[in-house]
This record gives sequence, C-alpha cells and structure tokens, in this order.
Amino acid sequence: MIPEKSPRTEALEARLLDFMEAHVYPNEARHAREAEELGPWAVLPVVEALKPLAREAGLWNLFLPESEHGPGLTNLEYAPLCEIMGRSPLAPELFNCSAPDTGNMEVLARYGTKEQQERWLKPLLAGEIRSAFAMTEPDVASSDARNIESAIVRDGDEYVINGRKWYTTGATDPRCEIIIFMGKTDPAAPTYSQQSMILVPKATPGVTVTRALPIFGFYGVPDRAAEVVFENVRVPASNMLLGEGRGFEIAQGRLGPGRIHHCMRLIGLAERALAKMCLRTSQRVAFGKPVSEQSVTRERVAEARILIEQARLLTLRAAHMMDTVGNKAAKAEIAMIKVAVPNMACQVTDWAIQAFGGGGTSNDFGMANAYATARLLRLADGPDEVHRDQLARLEYRRQAEANQRGGVSNWVPADWGRAAPA
Repeated sequence: MIPEKSPRTEALEARLLDFMEAHVYPNEARHAREAEELGPWAVLPVVEALKPLAREAGLWNLFLPESEHGPGLTNLEYAPLCEIMGRSPLAPELFNCSAPDTGNMEVLARYGTKEQQERWLKPLLAGEIRSAFAMTEPDVASSDARNIESAIVRDGDEYVINGRKWYTTGATDPRCEIIIFMGKTDPAAPTYSQQSMILVPKATPGVTVTRALPIFGFYGVPDRAAEVVFENVRVPASNMLLGEGRGFEIAQGRLGPGRIHHCMRLIGLAERALAKMCLRTSQRVAFGKPVSEQSVTRERVAEARILIEQARLLTLRAAHMMDTVGNKAAKAEIAMIKVAVPNMACQVTDWAIQAFGGGGTSNDFGMANAYATARLLRLADGPDEVHRDQLARLEYRRQAEANQRGGVSNWVPADWGRAAPA
C-alpha cells in the first residue's frame, strides 16, 4: 500500500500550485519565444527573473531525498511536487530541479569528496552554475554502456581524457562549468569495473562543445543537448569520483532517482495535455456538434485518464519501494516505469495533437514540444528495449524461484498434451 501524502508534501504542493498559477503559466509564451529566438547557447532572461521568486517562496532544491542540502523529502514525498513541475517546460529549472543538474548534484552529494562538494555541489545547489553529463557516444551503441570507448588514463597526478560524446545535456549553457564524464580507466578489468566517472571543468583546455543538437527540431527546449569533444584533457587525479572502476556503481545510484523524476514530470505533462485536449474539444464544433461529443474523442479522453492513473500509481509504488527497500530491490519497478510512463505520455500527447488538428503540430499550444519531450524520454536513461529485456530476465528468475517452491506452473501435468495410451 502507498502511504497518504505527508503534511509537508501537502503544504509544499499548495505553495507550488500557487506559484505555477502566478508565475509559470503566464510566462510560458515568453519562455518559448526566448528559447526559439536566443537558442541553446544563451541564458534565458525569463528563467533568471523567476528563479529568485521560487527561492523566496521556499520551493528550492526539493529533489534531494533525505539530504542535508534540501528539505529532506523522500522520493515518495517529492513525487507529487515533481509531477506539478512537469506540467510546464519552464518550471523545473526555476526550482533548481531540472536535469542534468539534479542527477549531478545527487552524484556529488552521495559520492563526492568534501573538496568536490565545496567546489561544485555548493554553487550548483545555489543555482549559480550549471552542469553537464557526458556518457553517450556517437560511434558505439551506448544503450549498452559497456561499449563506451572514451579513455581516462592515469599520468602521474593527473588523468588524461580523450573521447567524443553527444547528447550531453547542458553543455551549451553558458553557465555550465562542470561536466561529469564517463569513460574507461582499465579496458582489461572485469566488465563492470572498466568504467569510471570523473569531474571535468568545462573550461579545461581540450574541451570543445562542437555543436548544439536539436531534439525533433527543438534547440534548447526540451533539452540543451550537445556534442562535445575531449582531446588530451588533463584534470587532477583528485577529480576522480569514488575511485577507478566505480562508474557503473555511480550510474545506477544516479539513474534510480532520476528516472522517478523523469516519470513524474511526464505524468504532469500528460495531465496538462489532457486538460488542453478537453478544453479545445469543448470549444470546437465539427459535423454539427462539439468535438467533445464525438465518440472517438470521448473514448480517447477516457483512455487517457486510465493510462495516466495507471502510470502514476506504478511510479508512486516505485518511489515508495526506493524509500523503503532501496534502489536495488526496486530495480524491476524502476524499469517498469521507465517503459510505461514515456509510452503513456507519447500516446496522450499524440491524442491531444490530433484534437488540436494542424495547430497541434505548431508551437502555439505546446503539444509538439510535449510530444518531443515524451518521445525523447523513451531513449534517455536507457531505451525501452533495454528495460524490457531486464524485466523479462527478472521475471523468468522470479518464476523459476516460485516453481522451486511449488509455484503456480506446477498445476500443468507432466504429460500435458500427450496422447492418451490406447
């Protein structure tokens, strides 16, 4: 059973809803215009204008679970707040709760040394700088992180880094000052001990952000994706996170909460798309009656509500399990939401686009951006296929263990399907 919302979640939820109504929704058109006109290489004035207001409202750094750096919300307590932020592409950064900074701050809070936290975590928590995460590579199938080829080589008191990364979120932002880089420190080590993560200041010689990458034609929103080249980049050995060969361990610690965040924001996005769909179809008339009274529209609205509620319950269950039994024990539930929620959001936003007609494909109503965000997240943090494969393996293992204990499949007779003797 999923517990009821805590009093502090309810109080923060009320404040957050008020802030969204007063400051976020009225500024969405300005945000979209600035993102399109200024592009991914610029700081958007609307964001900088609203961040101090969010901080004054006590809605800052809500994402770090049970941490001295924030209000100490559990994953389950934060989940409804994250959903509300997901209703607008403008919102998460205003509260210092946007990717990749949230994941990077969690890495630094969990695995960083005191010196690393002082140098990088502190200004990130204050919203003074931004960060990037460099993992995916263009020349290999990065859905299998074992394929990553970038090199991190020890040379005395330094590491020398070489590699080409892309879809490195946040690298084009002029406020980005630190990059968490994943690469191989020992190709001869056991498979899951080859990779490491290291901190690379963006201003280090040899780091070149070569281009911004569009997401379905959008630059900067929904994502500031970039291609980054690292050529003989030298950083102090003290920049290594946790130790050589610990990259996969850090990645799993980083991705668990991050997937909850992505999924809850997507649920908020789907709720907003459904609300817009209902309003639009109530206002438009086609073939002699409101579009909202057409049977196909009602079927889609009903199905959207079912899909959203299923996705929310599954995600809250995963969050509760992460809080109570840990990320490792909740790995099946985390994998499930990573598949189910983006697919749900894609379907709901697709129906909303259809309801808006041609306007749904434009930038006027936010539907195209919403769909791009949902479709992107079927790839981010691992593609659907990887999580489905993991789920299938876990299920086969679970069924095998159940059968050893006299499980449900033992009702099938040993001679099932054989012809009876004459």
